[in-house]
Amino acid sequence: MTGSSASVANQAVSLIQQWVRDGTFPAGTLLPAQRELAAKVGISRASLREAISTLQGMGVVVSRPGKGVYVTTAGDSAAATPPWRFAATHSLIDIYQLRFALEGLTARLAALAISTGEIEQLRQNAATMQRAIEADAYDEASQLDYEFHTLIVTVSGNQVIREILRESAEVMRESQRLPYYRRGARNATFLEHSAIIEALAARQPEQAQRAMERHIMLAARRAGVHFPTGDEKDE
Repeated sequence: MTGSSASVANQAVSLIQQWVRDGTFPAGTLLPAQRELAAKVGISRASLREAISTLQGMGVVVSRPGKGVYVTTAGDSAAATPPWRFAATHSLIDIYQLRFALEGLTARLAALAISTGEIEQLRQNAATMQRAIEADAYDEASQLDYEFHTLIVTVSGNQVIREILRESAEVMRESQRLPYYRRGARNATFLEHSAIIEALAARQPEQAQRAMERHIMLAARRAGVHFPTGDEKDE
């Protein structure tokens, strides 16, 4: 396969999905070792890891520590992150990479323009979201998550970015819902949002950008997607 790392990984995702559908890899099957599968697909092992991460986020495969990666069964699917609803039109890894790029910038811009009242709005949003998480009200939490990010984009003043994200609102909202299904990490969003708020309150553009980028990278991982950011300290 040829193309960018992301496009190659996406092609591999489509191919492996096809093999699952046509029975080459039936439900419950242990996938070949990474070296063998990468050769079968015709990609590097690094690109294969990206593809496997995306397939995990979509609920197609599940990783079992010490055993390998298996095609999901009905039982696995019930306990795993729900499938990515927009897989036919939008790659999950592409969505998170877009958010990483655009929202990191908007956080930087927002740090230069945010008012005391807007900081308080973000604090109230985070507190309400935390209560929703504690009550297992994840749909409410993910909606508050979306509103948190939307407010920062609005404060940034970049109308083009705001319009891009608004036109993809349903897709963006879904990408913010998926991380809540990761057991043991449901409070992570609140803690990461708090770090973003503190950076904005300190009017520190670089710190705000880094906090936002880190949040989106970690949220992606909770949704089953891993992508390189070039910052090994976050790996």
